[in-house]
Amino acid sequence: SKFYVTTPLYYVNDTPHIGHAYTTILADVLARYHRIMGDEFSSWAQMGRAESQEVAEKRNVEPTAHVDEYVKRFQDLWR
Repeated sequence: SKFYVTTPLYYVNDTPHIGHAYTTILADVLARYHRIMGDEFSSWAQMGRAESQEVAEKRNVEPTAHVDEYVKRFQDLWR
């Protein structure tokens, strides 16, 4: 059988919070369970881009520089 789960898009323009951790951990637990049960399961991660580009333009910085600055917060959280 196939199994599908989705989480909210995590925009990097905000401080990470418990909702990011909750949905990520829950999706991971579900994926691991269904793989163990033999279900066909693929994992994909997607981040919001349009909002990040707009905020970068308002800050007068390149979108890549903007995202690089904010992504560190998420990396620190996952550690």
